[in-house]
Amino acid sequence: MLAAVAFISVLGLLVFGHELGHFLAAKKFGVKVEEFGFGFPPRLFGIKKGDTIYSLNLIPLGGFVKILGEDGEEKGNPRSFAYKKIWQRAIILSAGVLMNIILAIGLASLSYFFGTPTPIDDNENVENAWVQIIHVDKNSPASLAGIKAGDIIMALESEGAIFQDIKKASDFQSFVASHKDQKILIYIKRGQQNFAVEVTPRPEPPSGQGPLGVVLSRIFIKKYSWQRAIYEGAATVFDLLLAIFLGLGYFLWQLIFQTKVVGEVTGPIGIFNLTGQAAQLGFVYLINLTVFLSLNLAVVNIMPFPALDGGRLLFLLIEKIKGRPIKQAVEKIIHSIGFILLLLLMAFITLRDILKIF
Repeated sequence: MLAAVAFISVLGLLVFGHELGHFLAAKKFGVKVEEFGFGFPPRLFGIKKGDTIYSLNLIPLGGFVKILGEDGEEKGNPRSFAYKKIWQRAIILSAGVLMNIILAIGLASLSYFFGTPTPIDDNENVENAWVQIIHVDKNSPASLAGIKAGDIIMALESEGAIFQDIKKASDFQSFVASHKDQKILIYIKRGQQNFAVEVTPRPEPPSGQGPLGVVLSRIFIKKYSWQRAIYEGAATVFDLLLAIFLGLGYFLWQLIFQTKVVGEVTGPIGIFNLTGQAAQLGFVYLINLTVFLSLNLAVVNIMPFPALDGGRLLFLLIEKIKGRPIKQAVEKIIHSIGFILLLLLMAFITLRDILKIF
Protein backbone atom coordinates (compact mmCIF):
# COMPACT_ATOMS: atom_id res chain seq x y z
CA MET A 1 0.00 0.00 0.00
CA LEU A 2 2.81 2.41 0.93
CA ALA A 3 4.61 1.64 -2.35
CA ALA A 4 1.45 2.34 -4.37
CA VAL A 5 0.79 5.65 -2.61
CA ALA A 6 4.43 6.71 -3.02
CA PHE A 7 4.48 5.74 -6.71
CA ILE A 8 1.25 7.59 -7.55
CA SER A 9 2.31 10.65 -5.54
CA VAL A 10 5.78 10.90 -7.10
CA LEU A 11 4.72 10.19 -10.68
CA GLY A 12 1.71 12.47 -10.32
CA LEU A 13 3.88 15.32 -9.02
CA LEU A 14 6.45 14.93 -11.82
CA VAL A 15 4.02 14.79 -14.72
CA PHE A 16 1.72 17.41 -13.24
CA GLY A 17 4.66 19.76 -12.71
CA HIS A 18 5.80 19.20 -16.29
CA GLU A 19 2.38 20.02 -17.70
CA LEU A 20 2.08 23.03 -15.39
CA GLY A 21 5.16 24.47 -17.12
CA HIS A 22 3.47 24.22 -20.52
CA PHE A 23 0.28 25.70 -19.06
CA LEU A 24 1.94 28.76 -17.51
CA ALA A 25 4.01 29.49 -20.62
CA ALA A 26 0.98 29.20 -22.88
CA LYS A 27 -0.98 31.59 -20.67
CA LYS A 28 1.95 34.01 -20.62
CA PHE A 29 1.92 34.30 -24.43
CA GLY A 30 -1.86 34.53 -24.72
CA VAL A 31 -2.41 31.04 -26.09
CA LYS A 32 -5.79 29.55 -25.27
CA VAL A 33 -5.57 26.56 -22.95
CA GLU A 34 -8.76 24.60 -23.47
CA GLU A 35 -8.24 22.20 -20.59
CA PHE A 36 -5.78 21.67 -17.75
CA GLY A 37 -6.39 18.26 -16.28
CA PHE A 38 -5.10 16.67 -13.09
CA GLY A 39 -4.82 12.96 -13.82
CA PHE A 40 -5.85 11.32 -17.08
CA PRO A 41 -9.36 10.72 -18.48
CA PRO A 42 -12.05 9.68 -18.00
CA ARG A 43 -12.98 12.98 -16.40
CA LEU A 44 -14.59 12.91 -12.97
CA PHE A 45 -15.57 16.57 -12.97
CA GLY A 46 -14.39 19.92 -14.28
CA ILE A 47 -14.75 23.61 -13.51
CA LYS A 48 -14.55 26.18 -16.29
CA LYS A 49 -12.81 29.41 -15.44
CA GLY A 50 -12.39 31.81 -18.32
CA ASP A 51 -11.55 29.78 -21.41
CA THR A 52 -10.03 26.86 -19.51
CA ILE A 53 -11.63 23.78 -18.02
CA TYR A 54 -9.81 22.66 -14.87
CA SER A 55 -10.60 18.98 -14.55
CA LEU A 56 -10.04 16.16 -12.11
CA ASN A 57 -9.66 12.83 -13.88
CA LEU A 58 -9.88 9.22 -12.81
CA ILE A 59 -6.30 8.03 -13.40
CA PRO A 60 -4.09 9.94 -10.90
CA LEU A 61 -0.79 9.61 -12.76
CA GLY A 62 0.03 13.19 -13.67
CA GLY A 63 -1.83 15.68 -15.81
CA PHE A 64 -2.21 17.18 -19.26
CA VAL A 65 -2.87 20.46 -21.04
CA LYS A 66 -4.96 20.81 -24.18
CA ILE A 67 -3.73 23.87 -26.08
CA LEU A 68 -5.51 25.45 -29.03
CA GLY A 69 -3.48 25.01 -32.19
CA GLU A 70 -1.00 22.48 -30.80
CA ASP A 71 -1.65 20.30 -33.87
CA GLY A 72 -1.34 23.21 -36.30
CA GLU A 73 -4.98 24.22 -36.52
CA GLU A 74 -6.37 27.79 -36.54
CA LYS A 75 -3.13 29.42 -37.74
CA GLY A 76 -5.01 32.68 -38.27
CA ASN A 77 -6.25 32.84 -34.67
CA PRO A 78 -4.03 35.09 -32.47
CA ARG A 79 -4.80 32.80 -29.51
CA SER A 80 -3.67 29.67 -31.33
CA PHE A 81 -0.30 28.05 -30.62
CA ALA A 82 0.22 27.74 -34.39
CA TYR A 83 -0.16 31.53 -34.79
CA LYS A 84 2.65 32.42 -32.39
CA LYS A 85 6.23 33.24 -33.35
CA ILE A 86 8.76 30.43 -33.40
CA TRP A 87 10.58 31.65 -30.27
CA GLN A 88 7.31 31.83 -28.34
CA ARG A 89 6.34 28.31 -29.39
CA ALA A 90 9.82 27.11 -28.45
CA ILE A 91 9.46 28.54 -24.93
CA ILE A 92 6.04 26.92 -24.50
CA LEU A 93 7.45 23.55 -25.60
CA SER A 94 10.52 23.91 -23.35
CA ALA A 95 8.60 25.07 -20.29
CA GLY A 96 7.74 21.56 -19.12
CA VAL A 97 11.38 20.55 -19.03
CA LEU A 98 12.31 23.80 -17.28
CA MET A 99 9.61 23.19 -14.67
CA ASN A 100 10.99 19.71 -13.96
CA ILE A 101 14.43 21.23 -13.35
CA ILE A 102 12.97 23.94 -11.10
CA LEU A 103 11.02 21.29 -9.19
CA ALA A 104 14.21 19.26 -8.73
CA ILE A 105 16.11 22.28 -7.41
CA GLY A 106 13.29 23.10 -5.00
CA LEU A 107 13.07 19.55 -3.65
CA ALA A 108 16.86 19.18 -3.39
CA SER A 109 17.03 22.48 -1.50
CA LEU A 110 14.34 21.32 0.92
CA SER A 111 16.28 18.11 1.47
CA TYR A 112 19.45 20.02 2.34
CA PHE A 113 17.54 22.44 4.58
CA PHE A 114 15.74 19.79 6.64
CA GLY A 115 18.70 17.41 6.53
CA THR A 116 19.85 14.91 3.94
CA PRO A 117 21.67 11.62 4.58
CA THR A 118 25.32 12.09 3.56
CA PRO A 119 28.12 9.46 3.35
CA ILE A 120 31.26 10.19 5.41
CA ASP A 121 34.54 8.43 6.21
CA ASP A 122 35.10 6.63 9.48
CA ASN A 123 37.80 9.12 10.48
CA GLU A 124 35.43 12.11 10.38
CA ASN A 125 34.29 13.22 13.82
CA VAL A 126 30.52 13.82 13.71
CA GLU A 127 27.61 13.14 16.02
CA ASN A 128 24.66 10.87 15.31
CA ALA A 129 26.32 8.87 12.52
CA TRP A 130 25.17 5.35 11.68
CA VAL A 131 26.21 2.44 9.47
CA GLN A 132 23.87 1.56 6.63
CA ILE A 133 23.86 -1.24 4.09
CA ILE A 134 23.79 0.22 0.57
CA HIS A 135 24.14 -2.99 -1.46
CA VAL A 136 23.56 -6.72 -0.95
CA ASP A 137 25.15 -9.27 -3.30
CA LYS A 138 22.84 -11.90 -4.76
CA ASN A 139 22.90 -15.33 -3.10
CA SER A 140 25.21 -14.03 -0.38
CA PRO A 141 24.69 -14.92 3.31
CA ALA A 142 23.19 -11.46 3.87
CA SER A 143 20.80 -11.86 0.95
CA LEU A 144 19.68 -15.32 2.07
CA ALA A 145 19.11 -13.97 5.60
CA GLY A 146 16.75 -11.26 4.25
CA ILE A 147 19.03 -8.27 4.74
CA LYS A 148 18.22 -5.44 2.30
CA ALA A 149 19.87 -2.29 1.02
CA GLY A 150 18.90 0.59 3.30
CA ASP A 151 19.00 -1.47 6.51
CA ILE A 152 20.69 0.31 9.42
CA ILE A 153 23.04 -1.75 11.63
CA MET A 154 22.23 -1.19 15.30
CA ALA A 155 24.24 -3.92 17.08
CA LEU A 156 26.03 -7.26 16.62
CA GLU A 157 26.08 -10.37 18.81
CA SER A 158 27.91 -13.70 18.59
CA GLU A 159 28.59 -16.35 21.26
CA GLY A 160 28.18 -13.91 24.12
CA ALA A 161 30.16 -11.12 22.47
CA ILE A 162 28.01 -8.04 21.92
CA PHE A 163 28.91 -4.87 20.04
CA GLN A 164 26.26 -2.21 20.56
CA ASP A 165 25.81 1.21 19.05
CA ILE A 166 27.63 0.63 15.75
CA LYS A 167 28.88 4.03 14.54
CA LYS A 168 31.61 3.14 12.04
CA ALA A 169 31.79 0.75 9.10
CA SER A 170 35.16 -0.49 10.36
CA ASP A 171 33.51 -1.57 13.64
CA PHE A 172 31.08 -3.79 11.72
CA GLN A 173 33.82 -5.18 9.45
CA SER A 174 36.17 -5.99 12.37
CA PHE A 175 33.45 -7.82 14.31
CA VAL A 176 32.41 -9.88 11.28
CA ALA A 177 36.04 -10.69 10.37
CA SER A 178 36.68 -12.00 13.89
CA HIS A 179 33.57 -14.24 13.81
CA LYS A 180 33.86 -15.95 10.42
CA ASP A 181 32.04 -19.27 10.17
CA GLN A 182 30.19 -18.42 13.39
CA LYS A 183 26.55 -17.47 13.71
CA ILE A 184 26.02 -13.73 14.20
CA LEU A 185 22.90 -11.90 15.24
CA ILE A 186 22.63 -8.58 13.42
CA TYR A 187 20.18 -6.11 14.97
CA ILE A 188 18.66 -4.04 12.20
CA LYS A 189 16.46 -0.99 11.87
CA ARG A 190 14.36 -0.90 8.69
CA GLY A 191 12.03 2.07 8.51
CA GLN A 192 10.05 1.95 11.75
CA GLN A 193 10.84 -1.73 12.39
CA ASN A 194 13.57 -3.14 14.64
CA PHE A 195 14.47 -6.83 14.42
CA ALA A 196 17.39 -9.28 14.39
CA VAL A 197 18.57 -11.66 11.68
CA GLU A 198 20.94 -14.60 12.04
CA VAL A 199 23.72 -14.99 9.50
CA THR A 200 27.02 -16.86 9.20
CA PRO A 201 29.96 -15.02 7.57
CA ARG A 202 31.82 -16.99 4.90
CA PRO A 203 35.45 -17.79 5.71
CA GLU A 204 36.37 -17.69 2.00
CA PRO A 205 34.00 -15.32 0.13
CA PRO A 206 34.04 -14.97 -3.67
CA SER A 207 36.42 -12.46 -5.21
CA GLY A 208 35.13 -8.90 -4.82
CA GLN A 209 32.79 -9.79 -1.95
CA GLY A 210 33.10 -9.72 1.82
CA PRO A 211 32.19 -12.47 4.31
CA LEU A 212 28.52 -11.39 4.33
CA GLY A 213 28.25 -9.97 0.79
CA VAL A 214 27.28 -6.41 1.73
CA VAL A 215 28.55 -2.93 0.95
CA LEU A 216 28.42 -0.47 3.84
CA SER A 217 28.38 3.29 4.18
CA ARG A 218 28.71 5.53 7.22
CA ILE A 219 25.93 8.11 7.13
CA PHE A 220 24.97 11.25 8.99
CA ILE A 221 22.39 13.98 8.49
CA LYS A 222 23.81 17.14 6.95
CA LYS A 223 21.80 20.36 7.27
CA TYR A 224 22.33 23.83 5.81
CA SER A 225 20.87 27.31 6.23
CA TRP A 226 18.15 28.05 3.68
CA GLN A 227 20.51 30.23 1.61
CA ARG A 228 23.19 27.55 1.48
CA ALA A 229 20.55 24.85 0.94
CA ILE A 230 19.39 26.56 -2.27
CA TYR A 231 22.99 26.79 -3.51
CA GLU A 232 23.71 23.15 -2.67
CA GLY A 233 20.39 22.06 -4.20
CA ALA A 234 21.13 23.85 -7.47
CA ALA A 235 24.71 22.52 -7.58
CA THR A 236 23.50 18.97 -6.95
CA VAL A 237 20.87 19.25 -9.69
CA PHE A 238 23.34 20.44 -12.31
CA ASP A 239 25.83 17.72 -11.34
CA LEU A 240 23.05 15.15 -11.70
CA LEU A 241 21.98 16.60 -15.05
CA LEU A 242 25.49 16.16 -16.41
CA ALA A 243 25.66 12.59 -15.12
CA ILE A 244 22.24 11.75 -16.60
CA PHE A 245 23.15 13.20 -20.01
CA LEU A 246 26.37 11.17 -20.07
CA GLY A 247 24.56 8.03 -18.95
CA LEU A 248 21.81 8.50 -21.52
CA GLY A 249 24.37 9.07 -24.25
CA TYR A 250 26.08 5.79 -23.38
CA PHE A 251 22.73 3.99 -23.26
CA LEU A 252 21.76 5.26 -26.72
CA TRP A 253 25.18 4.36 -28.12
CA GLN A 254 24.78 0.79 -26.84
CA LEU A 255 21.19 0.59 -28.08
CA ILE A 256 21.94 1.88 -31.59
CA PHE A 257 25.34 0.34 -32.31
CA GLN A 258 25.15 -2.84 -30.24
CA THR A 259 21.35 -3.32 -30.30
CA LYS A 260 21.10 -4.07 -26.61
CA VAL A 261 19.85 -2.40 -23.45
CA VAL A 262 22.51 -2.40 -20.75
CA GLY A 263 22.84 -1.20 -17.19
CA GLU A 264 20.07 -0.46 -14.73
CA VAL A 265 17.53 1.01 -17.13
CA THR A 266 14.13 0.70 -15.53
CA GLY A 267 10.49 1.21 -16.45
CA PRO A 268 7.26 1.73 -14.51
CA ILE A 269 7.58 -1.50 -12.52
CA GLY A 270 11.16 -0.72 -11.54
CA ILE A 271 10.19 2.83 -10.54
CA PHE A 272 7.30 1.42 -8.50
CA ASN A 273 9.77 -0.75 -6.56
CA LEU A 274 12.24 2.11 -6.12
CA THR A 275 9.62 4.51 -4.76
CA GLY A 276 8.35 1.85 -2.38
CA GLN A 277 11.86 1.22 -1.04
CA ALA A 278 12.55 4.96 -0.72
CA ALA A 279 9.29 5.52 1.14
CA GLN A 280 10.18 2.77 3.63
CA LEU A 281 13.57 4.37 4.30
CA GLY A 282 12.00 7.76 5.04
CA PHE A 283 10.54 10.90 3.53
CA VAL A 284 13.90 12.50 2.74
CA TYR A 285 14.91 9.45 0.69
CA LEU A 286 11.68 9.74 -1.28
CA ILE A 287 12.41 13.44 -1.91
CA ASN A 288 15.90 12.63 -3.20
CA LEU A 289 14.53 9.92 -5.49
CA THR A 290 11.93 12.38 -6.81
CA VAL A 291 14.73 14.85 -7.62
CA PHE A 292 16.50 12.19 -9.67
CA LEU A 293 13.33 11.09 -11.48
CA SER A 294 12.33 14.70 -12.24
CA LEU A 295 15.68 15.32 -13.92
CA ASN A 296 15.42 12.08 -15.86
CA LEU A 297 12.01 13.17 -17.12
CA ALA A 298 13.45 16.53 -18.16
CA VAL A 299 16.40 14.99 -20.02
CA VAL A 300 14.30 12.39 -21.83
CA ASN A 301 11.72 14.98 -22.90
CA ILE A 302 14.29 17.39 -24.32
CA MET A 303 15.74 14.70 -26.60
CA PRO A 304 15.20 15.53 -30.32
CA PHE A 305 13.01 12.48 -30.85
CA PRO A 306 9.54 12.54 -32.46
CA ALA A 307 6.60 12.80 -30.03
CA LEU A 308 8.81 14.31 -27.31
CA ASP A 309 9.13 18.04 -26.56
CA GLY A 310 12.64 17.94 -28.02
CA GLY A 311 11.31 16.42 -31.23
CA ARG A 312 8.78 19.22 -31.61
CA LEU A 313 11.55 21.75 -30.96
CA LEU A 314 13.54 20.13 -33.76
CA PHE A 315 10.64 20.71 -36.15
CA LEU A 316 10.61 24.38 -35.11
CA LEU A 317 14.33 24.59 -35.91
CA ILE A 318 13.70 23.09 -39.34
CA GLU A 319 10.87 25.59 -39.87
CA LYS A 320 13.23 28.42 -38.94
CA ILE A 321 15.89 27.22 -41.38
CA LYS A 322 13.49 26.50 -44.25
CA GLY A 323 11.39 29.59 -43.69
CA ARG A 324 8.18 27.55 -43.64
CA PRO A 325 6.80 24.74 -41.49
CA ILE A 326 6.82 21.09 -42.48
CA LYS A 327 3.44 19.89 -43.75
CA GLN A 328 1.25 19.19 -40.76
CA ALA A 329 0.20 15.76 -42.04
CA VAL A 330 3.85 14.71 -42.41
CA GLU A 331 4.78 15.98 -38.96
CA LYS A 332 1.82 14.19 -37.42
CA ILE A 333 2.82 10.88 -39.02
CA ILE A 334 6.41 11.25 -37.81
CA HIS A 335 5.29 12.00 -34.26
CA SER A 336 2.92 9.02 -34.35
CA ILE A 337 5.75 6.70 -35.42
CA GLY A 338 7.97 8.12 -32.69
CA PHE A 339 5.26 7.55 -30.11
CA ILE A 340 4.85 3.92 -31.19
CA LEU A 341 8.62 3.36 -30.96
CA LEU A 342 8.67 4.85 -27.46
CA LEU A 343 5.83 2.54 -26.41
CA LEU A 344 7.70 -0.48 -27.78
CA LEU A 345 10.86 0.52 -25.92
CA MET A 346 8.89 1.03 -22.72
CA ALA A 347 7.22 -2.38 -23.16
CA PHE A 348 10.62 -4.02 -23.62
CA ILE A 349 12.07 -2.35 -20.51
CA THR A 350 8.95 -3.27 -18.51
CA LEU A 351 9.34 -6.90 -19.60
CA ARG A 352 12.96 -6.83 -18.33
CA ASP A 353 11.71 -5.46 -14.99
CA ILE A 354 9.19 -8.33 -14.71
CA LEU A 355 11.83 -10.94 -15.54
CA LYS A 356 14.11 -9.48 -12.84
CA ILE A 357 11.36 -10.02 -10.26
CA PHE A 358 10.79 -13.66 -11.21
